[in-house]
Amino acid sequence: MIPGLFNIILRAAELAFAAVVAGITGWVLHKSNDYTPGLGRFIYTEVIAALSIITAFIFLIPFSSSFIHYPWDFFLSVCWFVSFGLLVHFIGDSCGYIFNWNNVAPEGDMCGKFKANIAFSFILAICFLVSAFVGIWWNRRRERRAAVAAAPPRRAWYRRHHRV
Repeated sequence: MIPGLFNIILRAAELAFAAVVAGITGWVLHKSNDYTPGLGRFIYTEVIAALSIITAFIFLIPFSSSFIHYPWDFFLSVCWFVSFGLLVHFIGDSCGYIFNWNNVAPEGDMCGKFKANIAFSFILAICFLVSAFVGIWWNRRRERRAAVAAAPPRRAWYRRHHRV
Protein backbone atom coordinates (compact mmCIF):
# COMPACT_ATOMS: atom_id res chain seq x y z
CA MET A 1 0.00 0.00 0.00
CA ILE A 2 2.63 2.54 1.04
CA PRO A 3 5.08 1.72 -1.79
CA GLY A 4 2.23 2.08 -4.28
CA LEU A 5 1.23 5.48 -2.90
CA PHE A 6 4.86 6.59 -2.82
CA ASN A 7 5.24 5.40 -6.42
CA ILE A 8 2.23 7.46 -7.54
CA ILE A 9 3.53 10.59 -5.81
CA LEU A 10 7.00 10.07 -7.27
CA ARG A 11 5.66 9.49 -10.80
CA ALA A 12 3.45 12.58 -10.59
CA ALA A 13 6.47 14.64 -9.54
CA GLU A 14 8.53 13.17 -12.38
CA LEU A 15 5.77 14.03 -14.85
CA ALA A 16 5.51 17.62 -13.61
CA PHE A 17 9.26 18.24 -13.45
CA ALA A 18 9.84 16.69 -16.89
CA ALA A 19 7.11 18.91 -18.31
CA VAL A 20 8.85 21.99 -16.85
CA VAL A 21 12.20 20.95 -18.35
CA ALA A 22 10.56 20.18 -21.70
CA GLY A 23 8.88 23.59 -21.70
CA ILE A 24 12.00 25.58 -20.86
CA THR A 25 14.17 23.56 -23.24
CA GLY A 26 11.56 23.82 -25.97
CA TRP A 27 11.58 27.59 -25.54
CA VAL A 28 15.38 27.66 -25.84
CA LEU A 29 15.22 25.52 -28.98
CA HIS A 30 12.50 27.77 -30.43
CA LYS A 31 14.63 30.88 -29.90
CA SER A 32 17.79 29.30 -31.32
CA ASN A 33 18.92 28.86 -34.89
CA ASP A 34 21.19 26.40 -36.68
CA TYR A 35 24.28 28.31 -35.60
CA THR A 36 23.53 28.41 -31.87
CA PRO A 37 26.43 26.86 -29.95
CA GLY A 38 25.60 23.90 -27.73
CA LEU A 39 22.34 23.12 -29.51
CA GLY A 40 22.92 19.37 -29.20
CA ARG A 41 22.78 19.59 -25.40
CA PHE A 42 19.31 21.06 -25.54
CA ILE A 43 18.10 18.53 -28.11
CA TYR A 44 19.40 15.73 -25.86
CA THR A 45 17.64 17.26 -22.85
CA GLU A 46 14.41 17.61 -24.81
CA VAL A 47 14.52 13.96 -25.91
CA ILE A 48 15.18 12.76 -22.36
CA ALA A 49 12.36 14.99 -21.10
CA ALA A 50 9.99 13.46 -23.67
CA LEU A 51 11.00 9.93 -22.67
CA SER A 52 10.54 10.86 -19.01
CA ILE A 53 7.07 12.29 -19.62
CA ILE A 54 6.00 9.14 -21.45
CA THR A 55 7.50 6.90 -18.78
CA ALA A 56 5.98 8.80 -15.87
CA PHE A 57 2.60 8.95 -17.57
CA ILE A 58 2.52 5.20 -18.30
CA PHE A 59 3.82 4.17 -14.86
CA LEU A 60 1.54 6.61 -13.08
CA ILE A 61 -1.23 4.05 -13.44
CA PRO A 62 -1.13 2.14 -10.14
CA PHE A 63 -0.29 -1.48 -10.84
CA SER A 64 2.40 -3.67 -9.36
CA SER A 65 4.29 -4.23 -12.60
CA SER A 66 5.37 -0.59 -12.53
CA PHE A 67 7.92 -1.68 -9.91
CA ILE A 68 9.68 -4.16 -12.17
CA HIS A 69 10.96 -1.49 -14.53
CA TYR A 70 13.66 -0.26 -12.18
CA PRO A 71 16.43 -0.76 -14.79
CA TRP A 72 14.64 1.76 -17.03
CA ASP A 73 14.32 4.17 -14.10
CA PHE A 74 18.02 3.79 -13.37
CA PHE A 75 18.83 4.39 -17.05
CA LEU A 76 16.72 7.57 -17.08
CA SER A 77 18.41 8.71 -13.88
CA VAL A 78 21.83 8.35 -15.52
CA CYS A 79 20.53 10.20 -18.59
CA TRP A 80 19.31 13.06 -16.39
CA PHE A 81 22.65 13.24 -14.58
CA VAL A 82 24.34 13.47 -17.99
CA SER A 83 21.91 16.21 -19.02
CA PHE A 84 22.62 18.05 -15.78
CA GLY A 85 26.36 17.89 -16.45
CA LEU A 86 25.99 19.01 -20.05
CA LEU A 87 23.85 21.99 -19.09
CA VAL A 88 26.19 23.01 -16.25
CA HIS A 89 29.17 22.78 -18.59
CA PHE A 90 27.31 24.85 -21.21
CA ILE A 91 26.56 27.71 -18.85
CA GLY A 92 29.92 27.64 -17.11
CA ASP A 93 30.59 30.88 -15.25
CA SER A 94 28.67 33.14 -17.63
CA CYS A 95 25.68 33.38 -15.27
CA GLY A 96 27.67 33.56 -12.07
CA TYR A 97 28.16 30.76 -9.60
CA ILE A 98 26.11 27.81 -10.85
CA PHE A 99 24.61 27.01 -7.45
CA ASN A 100 23.56 30.59 -6.73
CA TRP A 101 19.80 30.15 -7.09
CA ASN A 102 18.73 33.76 -6.51
CA ASN A 103 17.48 34.32 -10.05
CA VAL A 104 16.09 30.84 -10.78
CA ALA A 105 12.77 31.14 -12.56
CA PRO A 106 11.13 29.59 -15.59
CA GLU A 107 10.30 33.15 -16.67
CA GLY A 108 12.63 36.11 -16.63
CA ASP A 109 16.21 36.48 -17.73
CA MET A 110 18.04 33.82 -19.70
CA CYS A 111 20.33 32.88 -16.80
CA GLY A 112 17.32 32.24 -14.57
CA LYS A 113 15.80 29.95 -17.19
CA PHE A 114 19.05 28.05 -17.66
CA LYS A 115 19.46 27.62 -13.92
CA ALA A 116 15.83 26.48 -13.55
CA ASN A 117 16.48 23.93 -16.29
CA ILE A 118 19.59 22.74 -14.48
CA ALA A 119 17.79 22.53 -11.13
CA PHE A 120 14.88 20.53 -12.49
CA SER A 121 17.26 18.24 -14.39
CA PHE A 122 19.05 17.42 -11.14
CA ILE A 123 15.75 16.90 -9.29
CA LEU A 124 14.58 14.55 -12.06
CA ALA A 125 17.81 12.56 -11.84
CA ILE A 126 17.23 12.10 -8.11
CA CYS A 127 13.54 11.24 -8.58
CA PHE A 128 14.28 8.53 -11.13
CA LEU A 129 17.08 7.18 -8.95
CA VAL A 130 14.69 6.95 -5.99
CA SER A 131 12.15 5.23 -8.27
CA ALA A 132 14.79 2.68 -9.22
CA PHE A 133 15.68 2.04 -5.57
CA VAL A 134 12.01 1.66 -4.62
CA GLY A 135 11.61 -0.84 -7.47
CA ILE A 136 14.64 -2.82 -6.34
CA TRP A 137 13.42 -2.83 -2.74
CA TRP A 138 9.91 -3.90 -3.75
CA ASN A 139 11.21 -6.74 -5.94
CA ARG A 140 13.59 -8.01 -3.25
CA ARG A 141 10.80 -7.98 -0.69
CA ARG A 142 8.47 -9.84 -3.08
CA GLU A 143 11.14 -12.46 -3.81
CA ARG A 144 11.79 -13.01 -0.10
CA ARG A 145 8.09 -13.47 0.58
CA ALA A 146 7.79 -15.94 -2.30
CA ALA A 147 10.80 -17.90 -1.03
CA VAL A 148 9.37 -18.10 2.48
CA ALA A 149 5.99 -19.22 1.15
CA ALA A 150 7.58 -21.92 -1.04
CA ALA A 151 9.91 -23.30 1.65
CA PRO A 152 8.84 -26.52 3.37
CA PRO A 153 7.73 -26.10 6.97
CA ARG A 154 10.50 -26.58 9.51
CA ARG A 155 10.26 -29.23 12.14
CA ALA A 156 10.59 -28.22 15.74
CA TRP A 157 14.12 -28.49 17.15
CA TYR A 158 13.20 -31.24 19.56
CA ARG A 159 11.77 -33.43 16.78
CA ARG A 160 14.56 -32.92 14.29
CA HIS A 161 16.26 -36.29 14.85
CA HIS A 162 13.31 -38.27 16.15
CA ARG A 163 12.03 -40.99 13.84
CA VAL A 164 8.39 -41.87 13.95
